[in-house]
Amino acid sequence: MAFKESFLQYLQIEKRYSPHTIRSYQNDLDQFFSYLSENGMPSDPGELTSHHIRAWIVSLMDGGIKPVSVHRKISCLRVFFRYLRKDGAIKGDPLEKVVLPKRKKSLPGFVSEQSLNNLLDGNNFGTDFAGIRNRTIIEMLYLTGMRRAELIGLRIPDVDLQSAQVKVTGKRNKQRIIPLTRPFTVRLDEYLRMKNENASGDSSDWFFITDKGNKLYDKFVYNVVTGYLSMVTTIEKKSPHILRHTFATHMLNRGADLNVIKEFLGHANLSATQIYTHNTFEKLKKIYKQAHPRA
Repeated sequence: MAFKESFLQYLQIEKRYSPHTIRSYQNDLDQFFSYLSENGMPSDPGELTSHHIRAWIVSLMDGGIKPVSVHRKISCLRVFFRYLRKDGAIKGDPLEKVVLPKRKKSLPGFVSEQSLNNLLDGNNFGTDFAGIRNRTIIEMLYLTGMRRAELIGLRIPDVDLQSAQVKVTGKRNKQRIIPLTRPFTVRLDEYLRMKNENASGDSSDWFFITDKGNKLYDKFVYNVVTGYLSMVTTIEKKSPHILRHTFATHMLNRGADLNVIKEFLGHANLSATQIYTHNTFEKLKKIYKQAHPRA
């Protein structure tokens, strides 16, 4: 489908979406058009109506897909059809009369300060290259709030130990500077010394590498983080993104301004950051119930 390929190129070149987001959009579009084909519906975007969209939504819900995932998939279609209208490929909007299922608002999970202190201050990592690197990965995610893809994309020149700061390239290639603590720069220096002994030629410019000296990949980082977090917490989700949530929640709990946290996280607007105020409010409610004599 030429229109789908041109849309994905548009996301990559003009919108500068991350490879992860583009893959997600491609998967959602593939799933949508596969559903249309399997059910004898038109594959030409110009022939699609709200009836076809609603039928897909019902199919997703019947298949056990959660409302939040349905919203994400329909968001993909909105961008897709908006692109086609702008390009003149279609005239109407098949999503105009589509009503989405209500989604339950869930607070982002996070790891407690004590649990992370127990992990980072305990003898959990060892002194070989893999252990030093794994600790550095977890600490980098927690101390900066960067995304997993941003961590994987770090290169040696991005980390300035002398100035104690790291340059992060986020979504749509937007860059931001995040400060580092002096004790952490000492550990980073130790990691780099060991890395130089393990790096191969083509991968040596990447800041983090695998045991074989190659660039990190998504599953590698996921396994490192979930494995170590399982030692100190029983929260259900232990993905690298939890450390980003944890960074924001701990900063807010200790008095950081919401706008400052927004800049650290690389959010485009404040509304994306405000969800962390709910975690803080839940903590306040708990303290109130424990401390107030009439609570």
